[in-house]
Amino acid sequence: MGSLRTGFDAIASNVGVLLMPLALDLLLWLGPHLSLERLMKPVLTSNFNTLVSVYGFKADDIKGSVDASSQFLQQFNLLGILRTFPIGISSLMSGNMPTVTPWGSAPTMEIASPANVLGLTLLLILAGWILGGLYFRWVAALAIPELTADHQPDAGRAILQTVIYAAFWSIISWVVGIPLSILLLVLLAINGAIAQGVLLLLGFLSMWLVVPIFFSPHGIFVRKQSALTSILSGFEMTRFTLPTSSLFVLVVFLLGVGLNYLWSRPATDSWLVLVGIFGHAFITTALLASSFVYYNNMTVWLQTALARLRAGLPGQQA
Repeated sequence: MGSLRTGFDAIASNVGVLLMPLALDLLLWLGPHLSLERLMKPVLTSNFNTLVSVYGFKADDIKGSVDASSQFLQQFNLLGILRTFPIGISSLMSGNMPTVTPWGSAPTMEIASPANVLGLTLLLILAGWILGGLYFRWVAALAIPELTADHQPDAGRAILQTVIYAAFWSIISWVVGIPLSILLLVLLAINGAIAQGVLLLLGFLSMWLVVPIFFSPHGIFVRKQSALTSILSGFEMTRFTLPTSSLFVLVVFLLGVGLNYLWSRPATDSWLVLVGIFGHAFITTALLASSFVYYNNMTVWLQTALARLRAGLPGQQA
């Protein structure tokens, strides 16, 4: 609770840091939308026709999936990729993907070339990583003002380590996620109950990784660590502080996700959305600042405890 209070106080005293999430949400809400509907809809239709004619799926059984996919394509905005994970600028509109604004329908630009889609996707992801690294660095500096130049990375180093960190987790997600997706599809075709059981088991296993992954980037911005060292430090910290750290992450998750329902209540064609955008920007930035405060406090405590433990062991005293 002390970390949460300190984080909220830091952002309340420095609201300028909210400009980054506010600018991103205003762009995704009022700015032009980059649509892939014209490019992807024929591919989607062809895939579902193949499922019916080749693999024997019933059209009525997959009609719901067809409709959901079509609606997703209508709402999808490629600019939403600017909201990168796990390091990135917080955004409310990247999840809502509004198609209407107080000025009417959002302006839409269709991307008809696969090459253009690939190029824009890579460019937007890289921009999201760079802006996310600067955002995290700014918030960390406000949350822990006592950070010195020995611990606070400069902008160039923060960006470089952010890109390395994000690329590492992207590769891991592809290496692990693609085989698991194929396995689940195969199991779903064989027996739906088995597929659901495996999915539930994977959900339980992932719960053990959420907390260390949550804190894995913090060392880059608080301890001036490299990306890989920061990941290891996050896992090491949570190994010794798992019950408390789990509770902290749970509180952050409940506050962030719970309040998102409130911020998302106004219709996207109402100017009341501005209230939700500002509220979301403040809460998520304050929660991020609180996580930096908590990480710094727990790291200092852990280093002190381990030093005392080593000093008390036989052969460790001077």
